[in-house]
Amino acid sequence: MNLSYFIAKRISFKKTGGFTGTIHRIAVASIALGLSIMIISFLILGGFQSVISNKVFSFTGHFQVNRFVMSQSLEDSPTSTTSDFYTHYKETDYIRHVQVFANKPALIKGEEEVEGVMMKGVGRDFDSLAFKPSIVKGRFIQFPEKGQSSNEIVVSTKIAKKMLLNVGSKITMYFVQDPPRFRRLDVVGLYETFLEDFDDKFVLGDVRVIQVLNDWDEDKVGGFEVFINDPKNIDTYEDELYESIDYDLRLTKVTDRFIQIFDWLELLNNNVYVFLALILFVASFNMVSILFILIMERTSMIGLLKAMGSTNRQIRNIFIWNGIRIIGRGMLLGNLIGLGFGLLQQSTHLFKLNAENYYMSYVPIVWDWPIIFGLNVLILLITTLVLFIPAVIISNVNPIKSIKFD
Repeated sequence: MNLSYFIAKRISFKKTGGFTGTIHRIAVASIALGLSIMIISFLILGGFQSVISNKVFSFTGHFQVNRFVMSQSLEDSPTSTTSDFYTHYKETDYIRHVQVFANKPALIKGEEEVEGVMMKGVGRDFDSLAFKPSIVKGRFIQFPEKGQSSNEIVVSTKIAKKMLLNVGSKITMYFVQDPPRFRRLDVVGLYETFLEDFDDKFVLGDVRVIQVLNDWDEDKVGGFEVFINDPKNIDTYEDELYESIDYDLRLTKVTDRFIQIFDWLELLNNNVYVFLALILFVASFNMVSILFILIMERTSMIGLLKAMGSTNRQIRNIFIWNGIRIIGRGMLLGNLIGLGFGLLQQSTHLFKLNAENYYMSYVPIVWDWPIIFGLNVLILLITTLVLFIPAVIISNVNPIKSIKFD
């Protein structure tokens, strides 16, 4: 048996009481607290980034492709579904899905109020499954057979409250054009993203309604929304996608269009990394301090072992093994606390948020196992390495003086 490991087990806090046991427990608690906070921070950070990004992407795609024009009109200029890009996009392996859309400004007239909105026309190819988490009441639009348009719309809960609307309400929507036109439409669903850019102004309807209003042919749409397989590589694919579109089309990256949202997410990311560095520093400082205390308390033992012929390396390994046992127990407890919190929050949504400030009503959790594993490895390596700092002073202990030390 390894002598250093045997002695380390004998002086662990299970074998001793009083001051030594208390020091061990404080050390375990500090490691556990630091690791659990880091795990919880990254679970919540990943949740925020995933939920908010998915809300934006489900509404707009990862890229938008539309006609290049010099004017600042709110209406889209028509582009054709017979364009080279749309007819050949399935040949591009990183593109998961492309759907058509068209925007047209309008006025909604309710029983008592009038509200300016932007009608976003979508078609059968709209990814309603990705948008489903944002539907809070009712259902999505049901599209009739080819050649016919649907009079169904989905409005935001914010617009519905302003206009005193609900699922089943009938509204009149006026479109500003020459001559002015209107449509009687049925509200079949309410959505809520908590994002002002969408909830304040967008109404989802059938793209064929806009085609009829604008006197467009059936192949004309306002543009295309492109979904890629891996949103993390959105910057990587931008140039390649730009080269694949027609010369009269322009490419807009959604993370640039809604830059204020994604800059906020990036700021959260930076804050967590700073927080991680501070916790690692505190955990390392605690381990160094605690090991110093343990060495000072065991000075007589160190002197006795030296007098009996033990080498500095053997004695140093006693305290390093002791420190590793403390780290192991602390990491086990930290993982139990951090992962337990994640499971509790995911299943119960116990901790709520102000949706107007955070774009969601509860603290989200996303399980990123590579990150969790990396945090465990990082804290194990750093805290283990710092154990060698106080262990160096063992070589300076004089056996004669230390045996008398008490």
